[in-house]
Amino acid sequence: MNFSQGTRGIIRAMAVVLSVALPLAISIEAADARVGGGSSSGSRGSRTYSAPPSTTTAPGTAQPMNRTFTQPGNPGMGAPAAGAAANKGGFFNRPGMGMLGGLAAGFLGAGLLGMLFGGGLFSGLGGLSSIIGLLLQIALIVIVVRLAMSWWQRRHTPASAYAGAPAESPGAQTSLRSGLSGFGIGSSQPPLEIQPADYEAFERLLGEVQTAWSNEDIAKLHTLATPEMVSYFSKDLEENKARNDINKVTDVKLLQGDLAEAWREGETDYASVAMRFSLVDKTLERGTNRLVAGSETPTEATEVWTFSRRRGTDWELSAIQQTG
Repeated sequence: MNFSQGTRGIIRAMAVVLSVALPLAISIEAADARVGGGSSSGSRGSRTYSAPPSTTTAPGTAQPMNRTFTQPGNPGMGAPAAGAAANKGGFFNRPGMGMLGGLAAGFLGAGLLGMLFGGGLFSGLGGLSSIIGLLLQIALIVIVVRLAMSWWQRRHTPASAYAGAPAESPGAQTSLRSGLSGFGIGSSQPPLEIQPADYEAFERLLGEVQTAWSNEDIAKLHTLATPEMVSYFSKDLEENKARNDINKVTDVKLLQGDLAEAWREGETDYASVAMRFSLVDKTLERGTNRLVAGSETPTEATEVWTFSRRRGTDWELSAIQQTG
């Protein structure tokens, strides 16, 4: 069969693309088998759409949520559209300025034009009256602009996400590189103080969630994670069953952990923790136990897990984010 030069070029290009895409697809399938599906899912309260601070364990940026019940338009969520509008243009273009902004802009424009053309609000008067009119006009502009700025700032001052909590300094985090079973406790403390027992609970949940996932134990997952996260796990397990697959995750060991941030919203506490852990991740054919993906060789993963608890209850998993 004879091919033209252009046709042979297309065939070569397709072969190159397939040779690159096929191993990538296989590696993605293997990486996506563990609990959470290798995606970013769940909710972090009012910080769902804000990336947790980077840590020593996860120096990159956590990926945004692929699946979440939290809507960006909810109060306190800091919708991106609102932030973009606030940064658009100068002072008089800011949203919410309304009539005061228009008046201030109008007076300022009129004053500048008046000065350029030798007049002002009292341009019809001469001598001393003209000077007094110019001074009055400048004073009026200053008063209106200051009133407008004060009004706008009061209207757009953000309320605290929770009552009675101390302000968190930008980038505040606790370094946890050594010590308690993979976690370490640094000197600086976040607004919500995390105790050694909390770190033990985080490490325990890391293993128990993986075990319940491997056993396809939805009832157990309900005791370890929020209803939102359990809904994602249930959907992923159903998809595994539809493919006649079962994912087995064993030998989970926490290697390093860092607390990215901890905070309180009303009656709910949150803690986002970067964790690097090793695990044996295998996908088997249901019924025959034939290896479909993965291996007996331990692999490592780094994820940011967010835990939440209401006052008087235990911590539970509320989000998993992949790191970039």
